[in-house]
Amino acid sequence: MGFKQHSRDGYYVERISLFERSLALDPQSVEAQNRLAAVLVGRVFDGTTDSAAADLARAEGLVGQALAAAPGYAHAHVIKGRVLSAQNRWEEAIPAYKTALALNRNSAAALQGLGQCKLLAGPIEEAIPLEEQAIRLSPRDPYIGYPYFVIGTVHLLQSRTDEAIWLEKARIAMPAVPIVRSGLASAYALRGETERAAAELAEARRFNGGDLFSSIAKMKASPGGWRGTPKIRALFEATYFAGLRKAGMPEE
Repeated sequence: MGFKQHSRDGYYVERISLFERSLALDPQSVEAQNRLAAVLVGRVFDGTTDSAAADLARAEGLVGQALAAAPGYAHAHVIKGRVLSAQNRWEEAIPAYKTALALNRNSAAALQGLGQCKLLAGPIEEAIPLEEQAIRLSPRDPYIGYPYFVIGTVHLLQSRTDEAIWLEKARIAMPAVPIVRSGLASAYALRGETERAAAELAEARRFNGGDLFSSIAKMKASPGGWRGTPKIRALFEATYFAGLRKAGMPEE
């Protein structure tokens, strides 16, 4: 991202406070509604909240208001897609991203989100070209780490652990995003680099600030981007979670 170092008490709390103030001044502001929804769903995906269900419910309401007032606002359709994805409703998210692209064919955010849906709903091999297109369209995007993260995760799920080190690019761009650190922990562990894996897992826990990364069970019970269809969940189990176990994450 060119992402700021942040914790759940830092970057996201600041942004939420800013957009809450904007909404207090103008409760009908579509821009403020959409941006607040984006920040709320963003911290769910990054693993920096311990109130994921409440964040998603609030984000869903806000983006619904924004789209009711401005149905042609492309980025609100992107955020709707992100909310649906975080609720594990990937098939429903795909039309939202496609609507955003119909309104703005150069929306790197819509391409990135669509790629993530392909990662979680399949076909998984379609995710990488979409993410690569997002990178080409916006190579200096402050959120460039997300396409890198999806590309690295696809390689990880397909057991190409050398290529999964695309996740290192995501870490450079987003050094304080816990889910990226956990992906690297898994990739390193599967490569036999147990010390590096343990260090990345420790960083995931530190930046999360809660107990999301304390056990496999906690991770599987939480909303976010590591579920997918039964076929994709089986890939996560065989690779991502297998790596986290090797990195030292307990089952319960």
